[in-house]
Amino acid sequence: MSRVVAAARSWIGTAYLHQGSSKAVGTDCLGLVRGVWRAVYGGEPEVVPAYTADWSEPQHEERLWEAALRHLTPVPPNRALSDGECLLFRMRDGSVAKHLGILSRSGETPAFIHAYSGHGVVESALSKPWARRIAARFDFPATAEPED
Repeated sequence: MSRVVAAARSWIGTAYLHQGSSKAVGTDCLGLVRGVWRAVYGGEPEVVPAYTADWSEPQHEERLWEAALRHLTPVPPNRALSDGECLLFRMRDGSVAKHLGILSRSGETPAFIHAYSGHGVVESALSKPWARRIAARFDFPATAEPED
């Protein structure tokens, strides 16, 4: 199991908390990815400004995607799923991508770990409805330096 997947699994059961990023206390989907980053690399990749639940949807700004491109490596869309990928989802057609998860299992029965409002951090099947929502996939880097 990859370090990324092991770190993400350690968050399962954490309550959902908008803008949170504390294991066993509360987190949202970005907070989960930030917590995994801290566990794997030791620090935050950048300072995260306050954000609203709509993720700049009224402005049509892809803020999560832009942040992912600053710190993660885009995966070619034709590459097979690989454990530990960071998944970026659009919750509705035509909306900004505003949900994140970490692929925990590839193969015939893929699954991902995510912080989901009303559920907390859970491992869910990457069912066809979820898979259709994937806007982009990213690999975590081999090494990373936290922002000063």
